[in-house]
Amino acid sequence: MLHGTASPSIGIVSCSAEGAALCYRTICAEGEVEFGPHGHPEIMLHGHSLAAYVACLDAGDWAGVAALMLSSAAKLAAAGATFLICPDNTIHQAMPWVLPRSPRPWLHIAEVVAAEAEAERRGYRRLGVTGTHWLVAGDVYPQALATRGLDYRRPSDAEQAEVGRLIMDELVRGRVTPEALAYCQGVVARMAAAGCDAVILGCTELPLLLNDGNSPLPILDSTRLLARAALRRARER
Repeated sequence: MLHGTASPSIGIVSCSAEGAALCYRTICAEGEVEFGPHGHPEIMLHGHSLAAYVACLDAGDWAGVAALMLSSAAKLAAAGATFLICPDNTIHQAMPWVLPRSPRPWLHIAEVVAAEAEAERRGYRRLGVTGTHWLVAGDVYPQALATRGLDYRRPSDAEQAEVGRLIMDELVRGRVTPEALAYCQGVVARMAAAGCDAVILGCTELPLLLNDGNSPLPILDSTRLLARAALRRARER
């Protein structure tokens, strides 16, 4: 722990419950690696209603998404958070509006994933990107991957629509079905056939379905990777 300064505190800006819960559980469960038996840094979480975010997403109102994120950020900063994370890939598209006005620094989920993809132990060159239709059609991952010279592939338009439906109608409600798993496995298999050497689970609920044991490609689990990066940041501070 730090001496002479306040202990580092992780602020979680929540969007959907399942992704935020998995991120929180991962920080607590894996904190022992950095902080000793039963240890983890102080964690605080704030979330607005998912319905408020979805209304902004449906309207293409990224400034509105940013306002919700900044509202959470202000509350977390006031509660003592020293840095912030958001276990939701889609709303990272609002980061250009968020970062200039944020009261605390952020770890960016796509930058964390891209760094892991490039790491020597991984060495991936072409990544499949999965997630909500808002995320996959956007530039969050293309920008982060391009910075590191990494290529990517998106699912087809029809696959984007169906995976997005499964996420918003089922996974965010904690519903996991064999049919959803089979469909997503098919999407990943087609990405493998297109030359991808790994797949980014660019929705923080997709780890409820896919893992390294049942995926046709190695996975990059954005939820857990962000949680582990937050643990390292807390330890370094």
